Amino acid sequence: MMDSTGMGCWGEERVLRLLQKRGWQLVSQRWSCRYGELDLVVEKQQRVLVVEVKSRRSRGLDHWGLCAFNKGKQLRLMRAIGCWLATHPYFAEHSLELVMALVPLPPSQNTLDWIRIDDLDIDAAD
Repeated sequence: MMDSTGMGCWGEERVLRLLQKRGWQLVSQRWSCRYGELDLVVEKQQRVLVVEVKSRRSRGLDHWGLCAFNKGKQLRLMRAIGCWLATHPYFAEHSLELVMALVPLPPSQNTLDWIRIDDLDIDAAD
């Protein structure tokens, strides 16, 4: 049985492999600053995709970890994205999207769910 760190790493690798098969290039993985960590940052055709990966054994009461993605977590994530952009100015002119990838465990399940996080306003996080 995997611990939570192992589940998280496994989920990130699974999502990354899928995105790479779809033509996305890895820019950053587990990038961190004082506000938190960005699980995956990928790029394709002037688009940057920031991916928050949630790996769970079951949907259960926490709805894939969605309950943990509260306003405080969202604010920290937006601030972390702002820090990432400050240290990666090349991507400042790219369009930016934030998605959550919900990865089921055990690994035998083949589906991933994606949730697009709308209204990503980096300036509001300053």
